[in-house]
Amino acid sequence: MPKNITLAIDEAVLDRVRVIAAERKTTVNGLVRNYLENLSGADDKRARLAKRIDELRAKSTLEVGPVTWTRNDLYER
Repeated sequence: MPKNITLAIDEAVLDRVRVIAAERKTTVNGLVRNYLENLSGADDKRARLAKRIDELRAKSTLEVGPVTWTRNDLYER
């Protein structure tokens, strides 16, 4: 069940946000809800992506081999 919250915000900011909401064919409430939903899911997404990267790295067969150059060698090229 959705819960209501009260938000104190500067009137000038609210006026600008109302314009943005109208341009996006939504409401200020909709913008705030969407932002909070994205914010709360960001950590989950980051964790899923990190896990996927680890899985891909574990499956990788790439071998780099020994380093035969120095940092100075790279700058001399």
